[in-house]
Amino acid sequence: MSILTRLAGAQHKAEILIEALPWINEFAGRRVVVKYGGNAMINDSLKRAFAKDIIFMHSVGLQPVVVHGGGPQINAMLERVGIQSQFRGGLRVTDRETMNVVRMVLTGQVQRELVSLLNVDGPRAIGFSGEDAGLLSARRRTADVDGKKVDIGHVGDIVSINIESLNHMLTSGHIPVISTVATDVDNPEEVLNVNADTAAGAIADAAGADKLIMLTDVEGLYLDWPDKSSLVSEIHPDDLRALLPVLDSGMKPKMEAALRAVDRGVPKAHIIDGRMAHSILLEIFTDDGIGTQVTAAARRGAVTGTKAVTGAKEEK
Repeated sequence: MSILTRLAGAQHKAEILIEALPWINEFAGRRVVVKYGGNAMINDSLKRAFAKDIIFMHSVGLQPVVVHGGGPQINAMLERVGIQSQFRGGLRVTDRETMNVVRMVLTGQVQRELVSLLNVDGPRAIGFSGEDAGLLSARRRTADVDGKKVDIGHVGDIVSINIESLNHMLTSGHIPVISTVATDVDNPEEVLNVNADTAAGAIADAAGADKLIMLTDVEGLYLDWPDKSSLVSEIHPDDLRALLPVLDSGMKPKMEAALRAVDRGVPKAHIIDGRMAHSILLEIFTDDGIGTQVTAAARRGAVTGTKAVTGAKEEK
């Protein structure tokens, strides 16, 4: 490699750092809730890239909070122990035996692995189950199947968050890594499995986060899948509200969580592609950003039919 090639490469790196500087200054001290999921939590190289992104955020002064589920790992463990996975209305049917597996996998496997990656170079991360210190409390919910309410066992929706516990972790300079197992408010000796997308949105609201970022396995919100031209980069909450009934079962919980967070005061919620290494850094620290951004600052009516006005994000 010639010296001119090396110098050109170094100059490009310098330009990247200069582009990132205004965003580092803007978000220093701000809270960002990141929902960890999709390929980013099952591919080893993407796991390490995700951990580096979170460490970078923490190192430049942001306060990241990581919320995770563990669907693939739960499915694998249930199969291993001979329990068949069942879903009703898009939700996992969770009897007591299944709940024991969910609890074990989320807090004993997925969380511990991520905490270890985040702590490779220093004691940054603390793993918390939602049941620890009463962090998450939930109430049992049912599934809607053909217009009927169906019991699905130990599955709940969050009704309260012990924000003091979360504040303590953040003000002490740590990175909370939260698994979405919650205490049952109606039976405190029991725990409930909570959808991680929904939990991340609720935590972002309670924590006063400036951003909610959810990793998934697509580039963002497509309004007419598989038409790639229907990818929308920014959408107003009212436009998203109108679209929710036609979204597929995989994207709908994420967009509902994003909408609920923005409706409750989180300035921006993002759906980004977790299959791309360092996608979080690209979203936060570059001028264009990636994925789909839900924000009240977006222009209403940007969606026409099944198409969308797309383009670079002017605001982050």
